[in-house]
Amino acid sequence: MNSYGNCYAKLYDIFYKDKPYAEEAAFVHSCLQEFGKRPTRSVLELACGTGSHAIELEKFGYEIAATDCSDSMLAVARQKAEKLSSQVEFYNQDMRSLNLKKGPFDAAICLFDSIGHVVTNKALTQTLQGIHHHLHADGLFVFEFWNAGAMLCHYEPVRVRRWITEKSEVLRISETRVDHSRQACEVSYSIFELNNDGTYSQLKETQVVRYFLVQEMAALLGSNGFIPLKWFAGFSASENIMGDTWHILSVARKC
Repeated sequence: MNSYGNCYAKLYDIFYKDKPYAEEAAFVHSCLQEFGKRPTRSVLELACGTGSHAIELEKFGYEIAATDCSDSMLAVARQKAEKLSSQVEFYNQDMRSLNLKKGPFDAAICLFDSIGHVVTNKALTQTLQGIHHHLHADGLFVFEFWNAGAMLCHYEPVRVRRWITEKSEVLRISETRVDHSRQACEVSYSIFELNNDGTYSQLKETQVVRYFLVQEMAALLGSNGFIPLKWFAGFSASENIMGDTWHILSVARKC
């Protein structure tokens, strides 16, 4: 699994400040309401990061247990939740070996393509079986993953982004290498932060993320106790998965 160390975690919300967390949470809420066979109240989140999706989804009345394997990301999430008077509970859990005393849950979610951090079929099987174990009968699993077609045809080998904050200027260089044998992308981040007081810091972070075909993911779900219900082109009602559809949102039900 990817590390998301302390320095990267502190900058994470700067990198993704423009991500529409509220709109994405609203779409997930609509999926939970439309496809749930039972009233959905309790939700388990995997790879919650700094907690933004969980906090937004909580506004719809859900009780949420949010998990991540990075202590640094969880520390930021807890600070954010306290500041916003959120009741989301955060736990350090690796999605490959879930072992929560809470539950079972009405639904589980795994967003921002985080399921791709589980790279091997063996680990994916462990992950899906763990999710299955933590759900009620007919519980839903809503998750997002990288579309193989878009990744292979349209990925950028190098990307440069720049952010200006009240205290610093942050530059991030992303270098992507496709590992065809592993069906994954290795993304190396070089991050440079120049503070207004003249101090300077830099860090490196490498993440490996797997991409999937829809039929491949359907087979993985089916062999681990889930029925695929819908494949959406991202957080939209469109089911038209194209070669330039970067993100696919899947809704599945425990069987």
